[in-house]
Amino acid sequence: MAQATSPPEVREDAPARRYSVDAAGLGHLRAGAFVAPALALITVFLVFPALWVIYLGLMNYRLTGVEAADPRFAGTDNFVKAITDPAFWDSTWLTFQFVLGSAVIGQVVLGFSIAWMLRDRRGTLKSVVEGLVILAWILPSAVVSFLWVALLDRDSGTLNALLGIPGFPWLLDHPMLSIIIFNTWRGTAFSMMLYGAALGNVPPSHLESARLAGASGWQQLRDVVFPHIRGHILTNLLLISLWTFNDFSPFLLTAGGPDGRSEVLAVHVYKVALQGGDLGYGAAISTVILLINLVVAVFYLRLLRSKK
Repeated sequence: MAQATSPPEVREDAPARRYSVDAAGLGHLRAGAFVAPALALITVFLVFPALWVIYLGLMNYRLTGVEAADPRFAGTDNFVKAITDPAFWDSTWLTFQFVLGSAVIGQVVLGFSIAWMLRDRRGTLKSVVEGLVILAWILPSAVVSFLWVALLDRDSGTLNALLGIPGFPWLLDHPMLSIIIFNTWRGTAFSMMLYGAALGNVPPSHLESARLAGASGWQQLRDVVFPHIRGHILTNLLLISLWTFNDFSPFLLTAGGPDGRSEVLAVHVYKVALQGGDLGYGAAISTVILLINLVVAVFYLRLLRSKK
């Protein structure tokens, strides 16, 4: 009869394992080595500039003059000046209009509409439409702005020629509407591609069951499609809202005019910090914009994580 052997004793003085065990088998040290280059780039190009802007906001720093050579600590003066400046709040209100009209309503609705209409299409029509929309997105902002200035010019603009109303000043009479439509046309491609991929994941059998049950087109969208792509909708809203909130391209179209009627926050910071030379005050406004972005991001993330 074989004699039972006792399990080997575990030596208490055995050296600790050098690497922890995880799903990939890398361990903390090797995993950290893999992400170190990315963390270094984030630190150099994101974290350090953000901290530098906060530092500048606490100083009376200027581009020229005595304050440029010998800046002094100003504390919260620049921040108090920002939140009590009517021009800042006017630009904030215009920026929210720009985001609501261009991103939340314009790009989301137009991008989803194009993706929905093309979901079952095949062939040349789908390729042409997608190609034109993506072309508007990948063109440089300066080129797109020039095209829209040529379209809306009051004297020799293409739109006035087509409508037969020569001399109508679109950029002067309707500056906010002009930049909202301009940015919607320019940025719809991202929403279209994201929604196109999301609609491909909606089970066709669910839509067919809804049709057999007598559901209308809107009921199919509300009860079948939207619940399936809810995460994609919120992710898209988050990204395009932040991009539009910080977009500087309206300056290329209207330069914030006339009389500041299209001076969104990005343009306002440019005029204060670079044209006006007040870097400290401009940095303080940029810090406030960063906080607004964080609030918007947290709001969307809470919606994304909620179970309802």
